[in-house]
Parts: sequence; C-alpha cells; structure tokens
Amino acid sequence: MKNVTRYFSLALVALIGVVSVARADEVTEWNKILLDAALVPPATSPLVITRVAAIVHAAVFDAVNGIERRYTPIHVDPAAPRGASLRAAAVQAAYATVVKLYPSQKTIFDAKLAASLAAIASGPAAENSVSIARGIEWGQTVADAIWAWRSTDGFTPPPPPFVGGLAVGQWRPTPPAFAPGAGPQFAYMTPWVIQSPSQFRPAGPPALTSNRYTTDFNETKTMGSASSLFRTSDQTTACLFWNTTTASHLWNHVAVALSDERHTTLSENARLFALLNIAMADAAIACWDAKYYYVFWRPVTAIPLAATDGNPGTEADLSWTPLFATPAHPEYPSGHSSVSGAAGTVLADYFGEETAFGVVSDTMVGVVRSFSSFSAALDEVAEARVFAGIHFRSACDDGRATGMAVGEHAIANSLRPIHGNHKGQIQH
Repeated sequence: MKNVTRYFSLALVALIGVVSVARADEVTEWNKILLDAALVPPATSPLVITRVAAIVHAAVFDAVNGIERRYTPIHVDPAAPRGASLRAAAVQAAYATVVKLYPSQKTIFDAKLAASLAAIASGPAAENSVSIARGIEWGQTVADAIWAWRSTDGFTPPPPPFVGGLAVGQWRPTPPAFAPGAGPQFAYMTPWVIQSPSQFRPAGPPALTSNRYTTDFNETKTMGSASSLFRTSDQTTACLFWNTTTASHLWNHVAVALSDERHTTLSENARLFALLNIAMADAAIACWDAKYYYVFWRPVTAIPLAATDGNPGTEADLSWTPLFATPAHPEYPSGHSSVSGAAGTVLADYFGEETAFGVVSDTMVGVVRSFSSFSAALDEVAEARVFAGIHFRSACDDGRATGMAVGEHAIANSLRPIHGNHKGQIQH
C-alpha cells in the first residue's frame, strides 16, 4: 500500500490550484496517452503497436470488470476488494502497463497519473480516498498479471533475421533499405482470443500464371507506380493518408470519436477498446502467420522480374518504383487490410455498419477521410495499398477477410456477458 498512498498524495498535490475542466473518461484519456507515447521517436511500428495497445486495454478491461463482474475476463478473474473505485482501477492498470512498455517516458506518465487521480478525488463526482486506494491496488494487481502473461507470448527473444529467398515469386529484402523481414515472431506468437495463429489462414496468393495474378499485377503496375498518370490526386492523398500512421492509431481515434458522440460510459468504453484492440492484435498475428507461411514477393520485386514468372500477360519494367517505400515483410496478405478488417468488424458490430464517421491522422494534420459506412472505409484501405504500389489486390481482399473473421471470432467468443443476452450495437 506504500506506492498506493504515494500516488494518491501526488494526485492531491497536483489538484491544488488547478481549475476543474471537462475531460474524457479515464479509458479514452489513457488511450490517448498510450497512442501519444507510441509516437515518441523511435515511434512504435504498425505491427508492434497492435500488441502494445492490446496489453494496455486488456489490463484496463480486466481491472474494471474485476469490480463490476459483468463479463468473462480476458485473463484476470474478478477479485477486486469491495468498494474499489472503477476509475482509479482503470487509471492504475493503464499507467502500470504503459510504464512497462515505455519506461523512458515514466516522468510523463507519473504526471498524467497524478492528474487523473486528482480528478477522481475532486468535483461533484469525487470519490473517497479509501475507494480510490482500493481501486489503485486492484488496478496494479491486474496490470502485473497481464504483463506476466504476455511476457511469455513469444514476442521476445526475436528470431534470427529473415531474408526470404531468390526463387521466383519468393519475397526477399526490398529497396531502398533492403531490411530483413519485420516481426517474424508474430507468425507464432500466442494469440489473445483466436485458437492459433493459423486458424484463419487464407488460401494463399494466386498462382503466377493465373488470370487473377495477371489482373492484380497489371493493376498495381499501372496505378501504383510513383509516376502513374492514372491515379487521381485524391487517390494519391488517400494512399499517403493511410500510410501516415498506424492502423491502431487510426481506428482507436475513430472509436474515441464515436464513443464521445454516443456518450458511452467508462464501463462500455473499457469493453469496447479492449475488444477492438485484442481483435486487431490477433488479426496481426493471423496475418503474419500467413505472410511467413507463403513468403510471397512484393510488386517492387515482381514487376522488374516479370520476365521470370512464366506469365505472358505480365511485362517487366526494370525502372518501376512504387509511390512510397515498400514495408519490410512478405506481401501476402496485407497487414493494414487485416488489422483494419478486424477493427471495422468490431466497430460496425458496436455502432452499426451504416454509421457515418471521419478518420483523422496524427501526422497528416487537417486531412479528414469521410465515410458513410465501415465497409466503405475498408474499401479505401485496400485501394490505398494497391494504388501505393506496395500490394496486389488479392493480398488486400484476403487480408480484409482474415481480419473480419478474427473480429467476428473475438465478438462471439470473448468479453461475453455473464448474465443474460448482449447486443453488440449500442442504442443511444
């Protein structure tokens, strides 16, 4: 309890002289703190942030659920002390995990923790010190358990560098960095809710001599070239937009905006953000299982080497380059489409498929991509990867299907209500 008392005291000190202002709830507040931390150089990669966000939001959910006892837990059985503060438990669970994930930013997190706890202890909805202390203690307990569990998920130690091979159709390091394949351990990491990394493995890329490959090849060659005369300015903007930051950042921002619009509660947000982020994390694992199973070449390799593929419908272009640098991992399936497919499935189930929303980026300030449905957004994600020249259409279609299957599995099999029926879509 020594640390509990220390943090609570810091919070009260921070409160002195501070004017109370409207704020997000503790779940969305610490979601922002997490996402901001991930952008601090060296920024967390699009792949690794899926694991990071799942760890934090799993801890937050199990901390809140351990008090309310409404749903099946992710990992930690409900055992909170009587009278523990929901808000304090959520804050401490988030704080304790982000500190583990980003220890160099501890000073920033300490200040955020103090401010969060001060807000809980003040204002019309102020909670008493005993309740807050019990919430902090329980949140720390949950965070420690989640951290211990995921510390053995296979993320570390990383395997030897993966460099693919030189066979026709096989991935190998791509220009300009010629880096080894990123995150090969994600192909065998312990999933969050799916049964195994290969549970939703897609059928594989089309044969090099097939009509589908011919069509995919020529579409990417024409539309994805850095110098394409067929890609419109808006399509170019979309390509750049969906590549400015991670899928986790983009879809968590959408969830925050929609939850604010619908006035969801802290408890609802704890469940929503946990489901969203564990689905995205498992979609990444499922995608990487397939990437390193099929080890298919990228357009930046395939197009200059088309004379070797045995397909008369594909023509080599030795000078062809994509709109922007190709990510350092095998092509099939698309990681962005997989993770976005899971996110879109969870959010469509919760808010409704035909929900209108905008997507904003952390780094492409002032640009908003607006959609009338989640399906429309997923369509643009796929097109943006093809028209950027880093994917073939089949990889995006199959990645989206894989992500959607993971999302549907997560909805059906995790964070389920203990009593009565539950409808994913909220009504406000």
